[in-house]
Amino acid sequence: MTVIGWLQIILFCVIIVALTKPLGWYMTRVFNGERTFLSPVLRPIEAGIYRFSGVDEKREQHWLNYTVAMLLFHVGGFLIIYGVMRLQAVLPFNPAGQSAVAADLSFNTAVSFITNTNWQNYGGESTLSYLVQMLGLTHQNFLSAATGIALAVALIRGFSRASARTVGNFWVDVVRCTLYVLLPICVVYTLFLVSQGMPQTLGGYVEATTLEGVKQTIAVGPVASQVAIKMLGTNGGGFFNANAAHPFENPTALSNFVQMLSIFALGAALTNVFGRMVGNQRQGWAILSVMGVLFLAGVAVTYWAEASGTSTLHALGLTGGNMEGKEVRFGIVASSLFAVITTAASCGAVNAMHDSFTALGGMIPLINMQLGEIIVGGVGAGLYGMLVFVVLAIFVAGLMVGRTPEYVGKKIEAREVKMAMLAILVLPLMYLGWTAVGVVYPAAVASMANAGPHGFTEVLYAFTSATGNNGSAFAGLTGNTIFYNLTLASAMFVGRFFMIVPAMAIAGSLAAKKSIAPSAGTFPTTGGLFVGLVVGVILIIGGLTFFPALALGPIVEHLAMNAGNLF
Repeated sequence: MTVIGWLQIILFCVIIVALTKPLGWYMTRVFNGERTFLSPVLRPIEAGIYRFSGVDEKREQHWLNYTVAMLLFHVGGFLIIYGVMRLQAVLPFNPAGQSAVAADLSFNTAVSFITNTNWQNYGGESTLSYLVQMLGLTHQNFLSAATGIALAVALIRGFSRASARTVGNFWVDVVRCTLYVLLPICVVYTLFLVSQGMPQTLGGYVEATTLEGVKQTIAVGPVASQVAIKMLGTNGGGFFNANAAHPFENPTALSNFVQMLSIFALGAALTNVFGRMVGNQRQGWAILSVMGVLFLAGVAVTYWAEASGTSTLHALGLTGGNMEGKEVRFGIVASSLFAVITTAASCGAVNAMHDSFTALGGMIPLINMQLGEIIVGGVGAGLYGMLVFVVLAIFVAGLMVGRTPEYVGKKIEAREVKMAMLAILVLPLMYLGWTAVGVVYPAAVASMANAGPHGFTEVLYAFTSATGNNGSAFAGLTGNTIFYNLTLASAMFVGRFFMIVPAMAIAGSLAAKKSIAPSAGTFPTTGGLFVGLVVGVILIIGGLTFFPALALGPIVEHLAMNAGNLF
């Protein structure tokens, strides 16, 4: 661990905090339908979209109608992705002549991209055509990200409104998010990435001759446009198999740093949107503080573990830390920071192979996902996941100290607590349930590259990543089998939508309630005590749920490593 390393981490945190308020201000105006500096250009386009699609932008929806609209929207997205993958061989923009994608892999990929997971059981440059990458994947990257943000805004309206039957209009929220937030940023972002050396072309793959005289095919394509939204929208799906470790997806140290910033930017800004909409920005800063405490703790452990290396490396005279699986151009600190960011934000892009991290270094990304996509989290999903934990924390506070269980002027009652528990408990059912099957079912065991606790961690990581809608892979696991394509798809579907429905039910319940003024019995929710309480509730729930599984995987692997046993 070095001073320069910690300065990089501090600089990242400072920039994210600096971006939170202006981005939050802008997004609040967008979702409130107020004028922005882009309105003269984009407002006519927005109005035209509503006219063409038959949407009445002034007509809002009940939470159930909002949720049904969202689900139907994703049925369409699934059919588009599945269709273009199955018909890839006869569609245009296929310079490498890629064949049709297998049915089970197409199914897995379609579910993956509509759930904002972007789990990839394939190599992008060797499996997909340009058309599929653009029409299927990049297009869905925009829409799944916009959906997550729209749902978060709908939940915020539940907290901010009183005696209301509606939480907004799903179609309007998605259009505004895509048109005013995601597209403008991605246009500028794409141009920046091209300036760093990232390809953006519809030309064919490039033939090159190596110094040995061997012919080599170099894959290129419309890379920059996909990378921009995969990072900004916390999607994570790579154009290339090596993802952000590939020099065409992450050419320079500057592109690496900007990509890390873009992963957190919108998720952090949504906490400020929450504060503005409920009329107290300190509420938003309190939520961001909870996220920040958990994030910094994870960065510290991962950086320490990777910088310290292992006893085996020390025995070989390698005392500079664990560089296995990492790009030399990024080094230990940027690789460790990226790993924590991408799993804290439910992004899934990787610039190093987590399978090659030390046992404890690889455990933190696993824990980040197991806690439920809340440490900034996927765009939108991180905020509504965190607010679910806030509901539980407020309820626990009321039980412990006799304070009124209320939050930003809304009483937290049995219905909200039940929905919150349902949203939280469905995740470990997928994490642990499918892992239990995967480590005993012979066809699944055959996909494991390692034995012992490391192999167990590979399987646990895969189902945790899928359920948490993260999409990063631990590596070492052959996922492109019928078993994993189907089971991971089920985990992704449940992890996304079985959490969304209870969260939206909470939004509808809270919106219908009257606002109450704070009293002497109201638990304060903007100070350090509240931050500590929420952090404690998250860690206690996570510890009770996942410690036994972690003990069988990375923890016992770390202890065995110190005893000289490697897996």
